[in-house]
This record gives sequence, structure tokens and C-alpha cells, in this order.
Amino acid sequence: MKDEFEIFPYVRERRLRSSKGMRDLVAETSLAPSSLMLPMFIIPGKGRTQKIESMPDVTRQTPDIAANAVGRALNLGVKSFLLFGIPDVKDEMGTGAYDENGVIPDAIKHIKNEYPEAVVAADVCMCGYTSHGHCGIIKNGRVDNDLTLPVLARTAVAYAGAGADIVAPSSMMDGQVRAIREALDDGGLKDAAIMSYSSKFASSLYGPFREAADSKPAFGDRKTYQMDYRNGRQAIREIELDVSEGADIVMVKPAMFYLDLISQAKARFNLPIAAYSVSGEYSMIKSAYMNGWINENDVMMELIYSIKRAGADIIITYYAEKIAGILK
Repeated sequence: MKDEFEIFPYVRERRLRSSKGMRDLVAETSLAPSSLMLPMFIIPGKGRTQKIESMPDVTRQTPDIAANAVGRALNLGVKSFLLFGIPDVKDEMGTGAYDENGVIPDAIKHIKNEYPEAVVAADVCMCGYTSHGHCGIIKNGRVDNDLTLPVLARTAVAYAGAGADIVAPSSMMDGQVRAIREALDDGGLKDAAIMSYSSKFASSLYGPFREAADSKPAFGDRKTYQMDYRNGRQAIREIELDVSEGADIVMVKPAMFYLDLISQAKARFNLPIAAYSVSGEYSMIKSAYMNGWINENDVMMELIYSIKRAGADIIITYYAEKIAGILK
């Protein structure tokens, strides 16, 4: 093979970058609005929105307002939505999570009634519903994995029974996918898919979300059940376990700092790979833009394309509508 000095006059890589049309023609990575999933924060009531100070342009919404937002997003080509509930009342056991008349079942029904074509996913976790803010049931001062499993399963059944297409367990309890799959099947909800937060790290990027979902732990942290960011092989093992338990979609969360694991998961598992571009990623871009340091759209698109290039089939992002508008 000729060395670079012999090749140069004849091979010029810049030829394929000479115009936007040429760059689009040979682009290796494509992105469509249908591959984006929009997270939404749902509060009880009607006709209300609430600002989230740490997440400019993102709001908490009552189910009727959320249904209207879904309609707008569908018009842009965004077809899937991930719902998080913020109940009025919390308790030690997180009973609001599996209330069949609770905030998330109500929102699911509103959305599905107005837009049956929307793909509705519902987050299955306890942190937003417990008075202590942890993702499971507390026993002797610690989250008890096995006591939490039936509560997660009951919650998933309530959401799928209300019409959710996807239930998304995010509590990082061992065995959660199997417990939920068995409960769904036993409840005659075999068509409900499970999108598991399989590789969810104890990340420093969740701060704005904890404000949005009112889910900050009252004591301690979540490092005993969420993953240590130093461990890549363990992350792949977590995904492997969820696949064996019946997950239909597996997720890496966050996205920005974990592109290597998205790529490894894509290469190893023959399932759709989701990546969650989390609140901290969104808020860092927003704050830098608001300070005049960056071009918001340029940085946003560069981030999202990097996640797609790494191998994500589904990208969960608060920027879903904005990206879809640019793509159109």
C-alpha cells in the first residue's frame, strides 16, 4: 500500500465534504424524529403547568395539558413519550405508584384517548412516590431489593392496564424485569413491552431531574443499587441479565458519558438499545447557551448524533421536539 505522501494528490477526503448536499449524501449516521422519545413530568389535576427552575422550557403538566403536548409532538414526528408521575401525597411504601386512579394511569388514559397512535411508556420506580425518596421499600435503613419487587410489579400492571404500551423499570432492583414480566403475563397483559433501565449509573447528572420529579433522597444516596461509573463490564452484565429475564428494550443511562457502553451493547445484544440523555445533559447545554457561551442547536445536535452514532436505536431526550423541528 502506498504511504500517505504517495496517495495525497489522488485521494482527497475533502471532496466528500465540499457542500452540504455532498455531506448529506455520504453521511454515515441518520436521525429521524421517530427514534426520539420525549420525557414528560405529570402532576395531578387539570389545566396546570409548573416551571422547573433547573430545566428551562421543561414543565410539569397535568394529564390534559400533557395530552395536548403529545399532539404537538406527534405533528413533528415524535411518536413516543416517557411519563414520570409526581403525586400530591407520598408515603413510606410509595402506594401512589400503583394506584389505578393515580396520576400516571390518568395521564395514560388521557393521552391514549386523544392520540391512540402515540407510544406511551411509563417509568416504574418508587422514588417519586416515597416520602424518603428512595427507589424501593426501606427495611432497617436500607432499600430491600426483594420487598420492592412485588411493588414494582404491581405498579407495572397498573400502568399497562391503563393502556401503557411500554413499562420502564428504573429502580435497578435485581430481578425486577422477571418480576414485572411474570406479573404482566399473569394479568393478561402479554403485549406490554418492558424497556429496562438495565445499565443505570449513580450519576452526578441527575440533579435537575430530582427537582423536576421531587425525588431527592431524604437520606443517603443510591450508590448501593445504581451502578458505579467505574465499571463497564458490570454494566454489560446487568444488560445481559435483563435480556435473560425478558426485557424487550434495554437502556444505558446517562448517555453523554457512557457512549462506550452504548456501542458495546449495540454490538453484543440483538435488541433495541435505548439511551437516556438525562436532565444534567440538557441543563448544561441550556445554561451554557443562556450565558452566551455556545450555540444551543449546534451543541444539541452534535450530542444527539454522537449518541446515535454510538448505536442507540432510541434516544430519550428533553430536546425531542426541538430536534424534530430541525430535522423537518
